[in-house]
Amino acid sequence: MKTDKAQMTAVIIGAVESTQVAIAAFARSDWNLALVVTLPPEAHSRHSDYVDLGPDAAKAGAALHHTRQVNNAETIAAIRAVNADYIFVIGWSQICGPEFCAIAPGRTVGYHPAAIPRLRGRAVIPWTILLDEKITAGSLFWIDDGVDSGPLLAQEFFHVAPDECAESLYAKHMQALASMMDGALVAIAGGSPPRKVQDERCATYATKRTKEDGLIDWSQPAVEIDRLVRAVGRPYPGAFIPVPGGQVTIWCSALPADGPHQEGQPGEVVEIDGASLTVATGDGLLRLEEWEGPEGYRPVKHAVLGN
Repeated sequence: MKTDKAQMTAVIIGAVESTQVAIAAFARSDWNLALVVTLPPEAHSRHSDYVDLGPDAAKAGAALHHTRQVNNAETIAAIRAVNADYIFVIGWSQICGPEFCAIAPGRTVGYHPAAIPRLRGRAVIPWTILLDEKITAGSLFWIDDGVDSGPLLAQEFFHVAPDECAESLYAKHMQALASMMDGALVAIAGGSPPRKVQDERCATYATKRTKEDGLIDWSQPAVEIDRLVRAVGRPYPGAFIPVPGGQVTIWCSALPADGPHQEGQPGEVVEIDGASLTVATGDGLLRLEEWEGPEGYRPVKHAVLGN
């Protein structure tokens, strides 16, 4: 590894906006970003927030290596060939295997969009909203052989607003990551970066979510359905209900403060106001402010969405 007076060299692995944010941090620093490892464009469906990093790698002067599996022999060989001082895994969903971790032991940094040790695991931005978390954090940590369990390099806390949606929370994480990356690169180059051990007593784990988990159950209370809509909206696939000819995806909803005082069975449209629909739920009304359905689909008053 180089001394603190020599230019540090890095490899970054990722395929989403957070990877792009990290690449920009390298461009602002004195580091040499030698290699960007990312998904090939044809595999974009693996991440709903996929970003083609080819232009970013070119702008940073980094070589580009496409792979679907970071632990395969070809990719490990490409990373080893760079002889980087540090490896950054930011915006990559696969667990790094033992051979990968052996490339730069103790010098591999990950990013997790939660206040680890709370909410280690998968799909943590949606889970943060679904669990009605009041405060969360972005976390840079040293990757070890566990799941998001290594010592912390940096952590930035911020509030989760009562009406927070996936898109706005995602943006907060990008801002936190940009700030932390700038400081972390300076700290690492200085030779004594933080390594704060996580408190295992506080560890919780979030499970993987799929597109199907966005299915709306109108028998649930309006407040819970609204939370689901906010949690799985853009850049994720959205909350939805099946209808003849396809599905209706709800991108934005609201709890009416003083809407129509009507009762209806769960899923029944009780009011139509322009493009907005007010729907009865298992407890309360929900206004669907932005939605899209199959071509020509237009529900009428008293229709039950999903029937």
